[in-house]
Amino acid sequence: MSGFYNIFEIMSKIKHYLSLIKFSHTIFAMPFAIIGFFLGTTHTNGSLNWQLFGLVILCMIFARSAAMAFNRYIDREIDTANPRTNMVRQIPNGSIKAKSALNFVIVNCLLFVLVSWFINQLCFYLSPIALAIILGYSYTKRFTALCHLVLGLGLSLAPIGAYLAVTAEFALLPLFFSVAVLFWVGGFDIIYSLQDENFDKTQSLHSIPVSIGKKQALTLAKVFHLLTFFILVYAGTAYDFEKFYWIGFSIFSALLVYQHSLVKHDDLSKINLAFFTTNGIASILFGIFVIIDILS
Repeated sequence: MSGFYNIFEIMSKIKHYLSLIKFSHTIFAMPFAIIGFFLGTTHTNGSLNWQLFGLVILCMIFARSAAMAFNRYIDREIDTANPRTNMVRQIPNGSIKAKSALNFVIVNCLLFVLVSWFINQLCFYLSPIALAIILGYSYTKRFTALCHLVLGLGLSLAPIGAYLAVTAEFALLPLFFSVAVLFWVGGFDIIYSLQDENFDKTQSLHSIPVSIGKKQALTLAKVFHLLTFFILVYAGTAYDFEKFYWIGFSIFSALLVYQHSLVKHDDLSKINLAFFTTNGIASILFGIFVIIDILS
């Protein structure tokens, strides 16, 4: 029985850590990283390197895990004071100790740098810069309403980072996908932050909704997503993508429009559906169709 209890305790702890880092959120940027990887593979006219592909996926997982756990560690007092988060987030509710979360961050950062060393020299040299961006985001809402774009910048490293893993050189095409991710993530993070507008004001925290109000914030989120739309149109036309790209683009765009139909400035009841489900599906389907187009 003691062995069974130990296994149960280990599984419970793993579940807590997966919840701490919101592992499911990795799906937002992962398809764009895979797009960058396949773009790099076709650019070099090389065959698919499964070992390198696995290293890129590991980098994504370690970077995302470090970023999310660090955010929870830095925001532990804020999350404790926030009625929306004080019972569901792991440090405030006591399921994970703050020191353990910090140790988890350090381990994931070290693993990220180590894996980047096995990829190529350029990725290894750039790895501290990537960590500075994705970890630095956690501080930004303390001093700027542009924190949403900093989050977008962190996730936008996925396609260009994966491309560099294959080619070890910069190019414009993956940068277009990176900029698209920046505005896409910035837009939906504005939507997500609507629910904390009043709390953030009491804590002197910064966000777009705090700065300009819910209604105007939703308008700005639409502008960001419109920019995403035009960037992806330009990338598709300038680089001669074909029908599967445009199928994926159409689905992605339709889900962005649907996302905005779910959330009103005076009705946030469907914000989780807009944030988690819609964006996750949009990213996966877009990634699938673009990769099919690249390989066809």
